[in-house]
Amino acid sequence: MVESVTGKPNVVVFYTDQQRWDTTGVHGNPMDLTPNFDRMAQRGTHIFNSFTCQPVCGPARACLQTGLYATTTGCFRNGIPLPPESRTLAHHYSDAGYRTAYIGKWHLYGRGTMGPVPPEGRGGYEYWLASNTLEFTSEAYRTVLYDNQGDPVDLPGYRVDAVTDAAIRYIHGNREHPFFLFVSYIEPHHQNHIDDYPAPDGYRERYTGRWVPPDLAALGGSAHRHLGGYYGMVKRLDEALGRLLDALKSMGLTERTVVLFTSDHGCHFKTRNAEYKRSCHESSIRVPTAFQGPGFDGGGQVRELVSTVDLTPTLLDAAAVHVPAEMQGRSTLPLTVGNSEGWPEEAFVQISEAQVGRAVRTRRWKYGVDAPERHGGQTAGSDRYVEQYLYDLEADPYELCNLIGMTSHQDVTRIMKQRLVRRMVEAGEDAPHIVPADAREDRQRRVSDDEAQR
Repeated sequence: MVESVTGKPNVVVFYTDQQRWDTTGVHGNPMDLTPNFDRMAQRGTHIFNSFTCQPVCGPARACLQTGLYATTTGCFRNGIPLPPESRTLAHHYSDAGYRTAYIGKWHLYGRGTMGPVPPEGRGGYEYWLASNTLEFTSEAYRTVLYDNQGDPVDLPGYRVDAVTDAAIRYIHGNREHPFFLFVSYIEPHHQNHIDDYPAPDGYRERYTGRWVPPDLAALGGSAHRHLGGYYGMVKRLDEALGRLLDALKSMGLTERTVVLFTSDHGCHFKTRNAEYKRSCHESSIRVPTAFQGPGFDGGGQVRELVSTVDLTPTLLDAAAVHVPAEMQGRSTLPLTVGNSEGWPEEAFVQISEAQVGRAVRTRRWKYGVDAPERHGGQTAGSDRYVEQYLYDLEADPYELCNLIGMTSHQDVTRIMKQRLVRRMVEAGEDAPHIVPADAREDRQRRVSDDEAQR
């Protein structure tokens, strides 16, 4: 039996799949979908500007497990297993005397492996109750996970509740010893084989025809068909978060447990490409993120731009576990006390599968490039890109007016290109050649001239 380690907080990651930031009340959603997340964000530390560095399931998960960009781990698309030599959160916590557990969706083994994951593919986690691609081995009311022996385990109830029940059972059984628990949900991701968002019975009806985010209202996509179910899934996830927090409280663990809530990427409902993510737009890359517990309670709202790769060192730092120098993010703990010295002014995003793309976002501007000659499922990067997007997020927060190529924005474009190249090099990529977009007449000036003539 492992001896008890005193003075170390427990750590729980509550990880959702494909959840937009604006599903939450603290980001202005008017439907009261997330009272528990909102309370957690207000009690602890709310990462107001939180962005995935890879808007697709597997790569985003590799980034969070390792604190490395997808081009560094090699997991730049789905179906690429996490290299066996990778050092994950589980390895670091285990070295520090923690028990480690993974429950839910993994998506970091190999393509073609849907359910059981062999021990060598589990990223160092000690306790295992997971499925490699949960969306293919389960349905809303049929949850199948696989245990340490690789045997299937049928869990009762709606899938969110089934996974949450398993997590609470683990916490209760390990409450006397410091533990690191990663709970990974499939919701509110769509159910692939039916291309639908199956909420609990009665929840879809509650939210169908309600508030539509402005980008989706303008662009359509599948939003009107799917938002009711999507919101219903978000509601049940928040209820599960409340249950897990209640369980911690009932066991006297609240004050000594760090909890992180975040998501792998967002959802744009087929408005930016042919599916739901894999683009540089806010709807695809911005996610809800909050911490509570030791080091985070009373941290307030952090406005700096935070990336997924920053969450990994933050989790280790919060438990006084050594943060390896090779991690490509940085701990957000200093931000909770107002120390932002040296913090990057932009978030960097690598995009794969739908395209080979790169983007950089500052508080006001977003700049994206594409490698049209490269296939996003075959190539991690390129030595040549073409300018694709420039958005003024202050004037156009829903990214409905692409300014790339506008003569009026040449200086901004030049500066953003420099920022992007610098961040690519810092991430270990070679500095690329970026082809300027074709110059276009200033659209606003043309409209003004037309109005003057009338």
